[in-house]
Amino acid sequence: MNSDLRRSKLRRSNSTIAILAFISTATAAPLSAQAAIVSDIRVVGAERVGPTAVKDNITIDPGKSFSDADIDQSIKQLYATGYFSDVHISVEGHSLVVSVHENNLINAVIFNGNKKIKDDKLAGLVKSKAAGPYSESQVQDDIKTIKDAYAAIGRNNVQVTPQVVNIAKNRVNLAFVINEGDRTTISKLTFSGNHAFSGGRLAAVISTKKSTFLSFLTRKDIYSETKKDADEDALRKFYYDHGFVDFRLVSDSATFNSATNSYDVSFIVDEGEKYRYGDISVTSTVQGIDADDLKSLVITRKGDTYNAEDIQKSIDAISKRIEAAGYPFAKVTPRGNRNPEGRSVSIEYIVDQGERAYVERIEIRGNTRTRDYVIRREFDLNEGDAFNEQMIARAKRRLDALGYFTSVKISTRPGSAPDRVVIVVDVEDQPTGSFGIGGGYAVGVNGGPLLEASVEEKNFLGRGQYIKVAAGASTSGSQTYTLSFTEPYFLGERLAAGFDLFKSVTTSSDYYDYGEEGISLRITAPITEDLSTTLRYTYKQITYTGESDWQDNLSAPYQNLINNGPWTQSSVSQTFTYNTLDDQNLPRDGFIAKVTQEVAGLGGDSNYYKLSGKARYYHTLSDSQDIVGSVTLGAGYMTSTNNQDLNIFDQFMIGGSEIRGFEDAGIGPRTSDGDPLGGTKYFTASVETSMPTPGMPQDLGFRSSVFLDAGTLYGNDADLYGDVLHDGSALRASAGIGLTWASPFGTINLSYAVPFLKQDYDKVENFRFGFGNQF
Repeated sequence: MNSDLRRSKLRRSNSTIAILAFISTATAAPLSAQAAIVSDIRVVGAERVGPTAVKDNITIDPGKSFSDADIDQSIKQLYATGYFSDVHISVEGHSLVVSVHENNLINAVIFNGNKKIKDDKLAGLVKSKAAGPYSESQVQDDIKTIKDAYAAIGRNNVQVTPQVVNIAKNRVNLAFVINEGDRTTISKLTFSGNHAFSGGRLAAVISTKKSTFLSFLTRKDIYSETKKDADEDALRKFYYDHGFVDFRLVSDSATFNSATNSYDVSFIVDEGEKYRYGDISVTSTVQGIDADDLKSLVITRKGDTYNAEDIQKSIDAISKRIEAAGYPFAKVTPRGNRNPEGRSVSIEYIVDQGERAYVERIEIRGNTRTRDYVIRREFDLNEGDAFNEQMIARAKRRLDALGYFTSVKISTRPGSAPDRVVIVVDVEDQPTGSFGIGGGYAVGVNGGPLLEASVEEKNFLGRGQYIKVAAGASTSGSQTYTLSFTEPYFLGERLAAGFDLFKSVTTSSDYYDYGEEGISLRITAPITEDLSTTLRYTYKQITYTGESDWQDNLSAPYQNLINNGPWTQSSVSQTFTYNTLDDQNLPRDGFIAKVTQEVAGLGGDSNYYKLSGKARYYHTLSDSQDIVGSVTLGAGYMTSTNNQDLNIFDQFMIGGSEIRGFEDAGIGPRTSDGDPLGGTKYFTASVETSMPTPGMPQDLGFRSSVFLDAGTLYGNDADLYGDVLHDGSALRASAGIGLTWASPFGTINLSYAVPFLKQDYDKVENFRFGFGNQF
């Protein structure tokens, strides 16, 4: 496109030169010879665009002086519109003549040969559009964009060839012919220089994974420079969070083998020594801020292992306090004083007055699916607000936690004035949808194969919304259906509002089926970064059905449930959730607790108050072997609110979900026929240790565990019609082994447990199968 770079110099007539020479002599100003004035502007060649559009895109006005620099700028602006392949500007007499040659118009943009990326997605990526101008330079940019899109799904050797077909005067069809090629894989993923952590443990830290037989589902074996940069940051953070303040990533490389169409990825690290915290202090140079008042916000403690994440949390807590006190420009800077002999680092948190700067704008780049506002709303500041580095770091963590992006980078650059800052957010979208199929086998009288299928999308239509549809069935006749939807920013606020529709039929014995269907409306509001509360309203209809000739075999309570149903339940509940887990899918450290109070009686057949809670603590027992221990405690209490007996279905029922080795609702009060009756009080406890499954590549996500569960349920308060009741508070306990697989379909849990403390009337189920995360 040499013609695109060619520029016509200003041609002056003899009379114009004479006038300029006279002005130059009279004023003795040597630069004035480059200035000129025209009385009108004449446009030639703008048949489709029109003269007005051309005049609007030049910097020269009649009656005003201009120079060669103005001509240069005008030519650049006209080329930038994309409508012209050639532009000439000259002066003829008192007129400025702008001659243009228009680009062809695109009649249609077509994609051929593409199967892995659909037409509509490619059309949204390229800048060449139907009814727009055809530009060879733009086509080359579009080819690069298409190749980048294929590289993001692991097809780095894609070939894209443009084809242009003239169909009429100044009109063309543009086709991108795509040879997608084979999928690129990662054949090797190695680490060297690591001693404190195994290669498998480090492989679990980064997002790039070695190719396996399931990689076509997970797409985690895709190599890209953006993902490599994110992996480098992840490794640094991992080591800094585990006390290795001298860690260095010596090098990383990716060697492409064209014969196998695969990459060999390697990381060379220098771990350094492990450090602990020395003295911890807080100082302030800002008048009005007392450092002593901020010490209680610091969570780093002398003698603890150095952890960069804890330092960041302490900075956040101090920053929020001083922001609330009216100091938007104050900043917190940690200063470390290293003691190599004692392998300790003293930390001083310095609060000082930062530079007064304001956010000029926030630029979002790289998001091909997620909408801009989904990213912007994670920032606590907007254009015009005081610039605050801690708010930027906070937004970065929130964006990472969404799970929408392979990588998130936030940088800054100077704005249009010394006190203006431009925030640049670079992201790379990743797949957020999943399709799951789970199965299992329920033992017992009504046992048999179980099957569940689900479709889940965490970033629905790029709006950040969550939707899930699931259905399950078993050969015993049990069925489940659920539909869930969540809008994470309801009414533009950080409120997660949603609903759950559900229906289930469970075969509980040979004589009756238990069914539930209804709706649950919920809204969750954050209180702090770690604490949130959820308000929920639930309405459901409960049915017990059975054949009439079987009812004589039922105990009196269940005859009542069948004869007097269906039953309705209307309740409102509030849940407080405290969550400091380091990873929501595979926690290794942290604490999560939920406390729920529920009141039923807003219409319906149930009147009660329930209080229940569950807490679980995780702690890494061995960093090098990736052994994680956990302790779980749960308890519940309920009472009638109308001084009448409770319904059986109102009461707590616990079993294998809480104490493995038992059936669902397998422990607690029962009728003489063995039917569960529930209870008003329960408590449970569990200890568990998990580790990577020996002999299995850690990248596959298999972990084995040993556990001990215990608990009890008692205090039945239902109207039993004189039926015999087993209502002891005797402790139940079991021990067993488990296997967890972080599969592409979701987390799958298998366990085998043997109860060693139980009652004769308890229902045992040694083997359990679970699909999805449970808490």
